[in-house]
Amino acid sequence: MKLTALAVILLGIALDSTPAMGSAPTGGIGVYAENPFYWEYQGKPVLLLGGSSAPKGGLNDEGMFLWPEVAGSLDKLVSAGGNYTRCLVSGRLRGEPLWPFLNDGGRFDLDRWDTNYWHCFETFLVETKRRGIITDIELWATFDYARLPWTKNPFNPTNNRNYTAQETGLPTEVNSAPYLAQNPFYHTVPDEGKIPAVLKYQQRFVDKILSYTLQFDNVLYCMDNETAGGPDWGAYWARYVRNAANKAGKKVCVTEMFESHDLEHASYRNVTDNPQTYDFIEISQNNHQSGQAHFDKIVGLRQRILAAPRPLSNVKIYGSDGGGLFGTSHEATERFWRDIFAGCASARFHEKHLGDSDLAQRMVRSAREVTSAFDLFHCAPHTELLADRGPNQAYCLANPGKEYVIYFPGAGRIQLHTPGVEGQVELRWYDIERGTWLEPNRVQDQRPIALSTPGEGQWAVLVRASRSPR
Repeated sequence: MKLTALAVILLGIALDSTPAMGSAPTGGIGVYAENPFYWEYQGKPVLLLGGSSAPKGGLNDEGMFLWPEVAGSLDKLVSAGGNYTRCLVSGRLRGEPLWPFLNDGGRFDLDRWDTNYWHCFETFLVETKRRGIITDIELWATFDYARLPWTKNPFNPTNNRNYTAQETGLPTEVNSAPYLAQNPFYHTVPDEGKIPAVLKYQQRFVDKILSYTLQFDNVLYCMDNETAGGPDWGAYWARYVRNAANKAGKKVCVTEMFESHDLEHASYRNVTDNPQTYDFIEISQNNHQSGQAHFDKIVGLRQRILAAPRPLSNVKIYGSDGGGLFGTSHEATERFWRDIFAGCASARFHEKHLGDSDLAQRMVRSAREVTSAFDLFHCAPHTELLADRGPNQAYCLANPGKEYVIYFPGAGRIQLHTPGVEGQVELRWYDIERGTWLEPNRVQDQRPIALSTPGEGQWAVLVRASRSPR
């Protein structure tokens, strides 16, 4: 696939303020008009689910497009019912190093591209589009700009022919935690101080990314990977991407990813309070939370944005056995299901954690099976309908009067109120860990309805007025 003249259009874009483009492009990924907490793709509402495993031994986060045999990873994702990937536009430290700029005699030339790098990037976009996979592009791979990766990075003045440390104020070493964004690299934009000699190459880099991505309608844009920096940097690039898209006659959806694990932290207000800049809200870091608090933080955020509802995204779900502070594999699967039952638009296992493990694939497959059995996109969290419920015992999505779906993280028993549904109801139990439906059964006029899991492990149950199963 050859590039169009789009790359030329993207150069020299003025940064005026433009309202957010919440609606879906024709057939492309966008906000679902009937329920803005969800996505729409190819004219239909869609739940984004995923999990892919990164190659082992990496020293930094690495974009999926740089993975060996990435097509096989995409096929594995689709085979489990997945349709969602994460892709940092990063460099590669493992194996043969690969960065976006040409290495000329041991130093990079920021005016010249490494064609192998961009061929990988374009191929990845083609392959995801071919499979109907939505990819979340993170423009600035935070971990590339500090510690060891920074010493190898083309933007480091030691490593390129285009500017010096004295000219730009960029350091040759950055030993602070990457997410702190203490590298002056993040203070090049006008509201952060501006370093023209560096900014022009940052713009050139983003223009190059967009010259590819704006040819595709299956791309979401996140400005950073886990930042605790100030709001001006992300807002600048969000406007830059949107204005580039407008110039090209495209619509895009953009967000920012903050590092704080608490959705009530002030940093999230930079996104939640600015719907004109950010079309969706990336809440991955909430997936460090566990149990009832994990769910309550999401529902609390939903309440705060009711005046301007937008999709809540989880491009990284943490946890795997042996993962230390990130929690266990079981905690990861609970987080995955709680994200769905809190009304989130996406849920994806982190590539460094459960990824595309057998367990993760079972969860994705089961989630697709369960959410396809009812009208997810007209439901909302309704935990208040559950009685005799303990913390983290059960969660409910419902369209009251029509259908109710309950998730049990473990064996348990609760009472379900079903306002608007009278007479006989049908129950369909789903064994999440085994991936099987049980035979439906019917309950007469008992209200509230007593629900007791048929066995150990994680379960879901669909409750609605008695009728033939879909």
